[in-house]
This record gives sequence, C-alpha cells and structure tokens, in this order.
Amino acid sequence: MSTSPRKRPAPEALVAGVVVAVLVVLVAAVFLTGWGSSLYPPKAVTAQGREVRGLYDIVFAVALVIFVAVEALIVWSVLRYRRRPTDTELPAQTHGNNLVEVIWTLIPTAIVLFLFVISWQTLNTVDAVSAKPDIRIHAIAGQFQWQFEYLDRSGTKLATQLTPAYSPDTGAGGMAVPVGRSIQVTLDSPDVIHAFYVPRFLFKRDVVPGQTNRFEFTIDAAEAGQVFRGQCAELCGTGHRTMLFNVIALSPGDYDNWLAALIEKSNATPAPLPSGTVLNVVAKGVAYDTKALEATADTPFTIAFRNDDPSGITHDIDIRDADDYQVANQEPINGGTSANYAYPALPAGTYTFLCSIHPGVMSGTLTVK
Repeated sequence: MSTSPRKRPAPEALVAGVVVAVLVVLVAAVFLTGWGSSLYPPKAVTAQGREVRGLYDIVFAVALVIFVAVEALIVWSVLRYRRRPTDTELPAQTHGNNLVEVIWTLIPTAIVLFLFVISWQTLNTVDAVSAKPDIRIHAIAGQFQWQFEYLDRSGTKLATQLTPAYSPDTGAGGMAVPVGRSIQVTLDSPDVIHAFYVPRFLFKRDVVPGQTNRFEFTIDAAEAGQVFRGQCAELCGTGHRTMLFNVIALSPGDYDNWLAALIEKSNATPAPLPSGTVLNVVAKGVAYDTKALEATADTPFTIAFRNDDPSGITHDIDIRDADDYQVANQEPINGGTSANYAYPALPAGTYTFLCSIHPGVMSGTLTVK
C-alpha cells in the first residue's frame, strides 16, 4: 500500500516563523537585560499611579503583539510574493475580498473600543476626588516657586509652607504628606500656566490662572520615609528650571508632629526690629522699589522687607559679594506679608542684593562703607 509523501511546510512559512521567534527573543532580551527599562514609566507609589501603570501595561502589550504580527506578515509577504526568475507574467490580480476587508475593519475597531473603555475607566479613577479627604493642601505655583497651604477639613488655612529654591545639597523645598491617607490638592496660579508633575506618581496636572484644578492621591504605606522629586512641567519663564520641589512621605504620626510644628511656626509673633541700621525695601510688580542700598562696614544691619505682590508670588533678599559668593540667604516670604531680615556685619565693599526667585529682574547694589 502506497502512502503519499508528507507535505513539507512552505519555505515562506518557515522564514516567517523564524522571524517571529527572533522578534520574541529580542523583545525578551531587551526586558531581561534591563534595556527595556526606558520604555516603561517608573514604579508607581500611589494608588492612582498603579491604575495608570496598569493601563500602560495593557496598551504596551497590545502594541507589542501588533508589532510582532505586522513584522512577520511583512517578511512573509515579501518572501511569498517576491518575483522569481521564471515569472514572466503578472500574477492573478485581486480587486476585492469582502471577508478580508471585514476582518481588517472589525479587528482594529474592536481594539480601539477596548482601549477606549479601559482608558475611560482609568481616567475616571485617577480624576475621582472625595467630598471629605483626609488631608487638604492648596498648592500655589508662582514664578518661580511653589507654595503649599495646609488646610483643615473645612478648608480653613492652618499653615503655609514656602518652598525655597530647590537645593540638591540640602534637599530644601518640599510638601510633606502622610502615607496611607487620601490627600486632595487644589492648584492655583497667580501669573502664568504651570504644571504639577511628580514622576513616581505617574501624573501631571496643569495649573491655570483663573481656574482651580484639583486631584487626589494616596501614597502607599510602605513608602514612608521616602522623598519623591517633583517639578513644574510647563515652560513658565526664565526661572522655570528652579521650580522644583520634593514630596516627603511621612508616617501618619510623624506627619502630625511635622504639621503641628509648622502651625506653631506660622503663628509665631515676628521678631521685633533690632537696634541699629534698618533699611526699608518693598517688592511690588516683581521689582524692588530701590536699586541701591547703603550699610556701615563691620556692623550688623536689618532690612525691613515688605512684599506687596499678590499671594502666591514670593520674594526674598539675598546678598552676594563681588565674586558672586552668597554671603547671606533669607527665607522667602509670600505676597502680602513682611519680614525683618537680619544680616551679619560685612567688610567694606560693593555687593549685590537680589531675589533668589527672580534674580534676573529683582536686583540692586549694596554699598558697604
């Protein structure tokens, strides 16, 4: 009894199979070796961030499957329908195939609808805000500094945290929050468009003048003690690069102690003006009211500083010597407030006084003699 020989697979199918296998191996190598880390966002540290990461994983997986399938089909088509030396006439021409057209219409439509549904669900989860969050914070983004006001459950301001210009050495400038509690942040800007962005939150929200935006997040309890880098992600002017801040994740007990200390500091009576030389400076319209100050050499002095700009626009008065070395650094004050800045005795010479937040437009000459 004779048997027909087993039909061998077409070489084009073999090549396509090899291509698929090679692509799968390459993709696996990229992720197993760590090369693929740049394709993925950082690990999320909030409940809302994990929703975003889950959506990213699904979209990435769908895109990867489509990429591998399309590349394999391209290679198979090139090999299957390449012109051979014996081909002297055009092959049969196909002018339409209803089944194929239905398939390539329905599959993309199904994929798009699926991605739309899961994206909509994720967006609703990330944008959801509760009527009674555990913590309320009002963030004000002004050129070029962040200000965080801590509110009680009714929305009354308890204390204000002014973030100085970010320093990588000291880590200065931050918003402290408790882990495991829902934190609702409202965003306002007194000047131009800014953006609140923390990479580990997998989240960005614009801060638009004349419009209050809000969002809510809960940091994982395991992240207590961690510090997360944040920044303005919208080009907002010449000082945009200085609009950096930290989000400091504290345990609930440590946060309560930290907030109590901040409230005590905010309610403290300002120190009276000391005896001796007192200079008066007013900031208004992002400018000092004077460009020249004089002080006595080797004698401490004080600047009575008033910030007449709107709330959210902060200023200070730092002093640098002729070599641009900072000899005095003061804490910024919010618009509508005042402070008495005490400075050490300086040797005779010419110095520059300036606002660390707006150094390009707020500066003057201090003559010590």
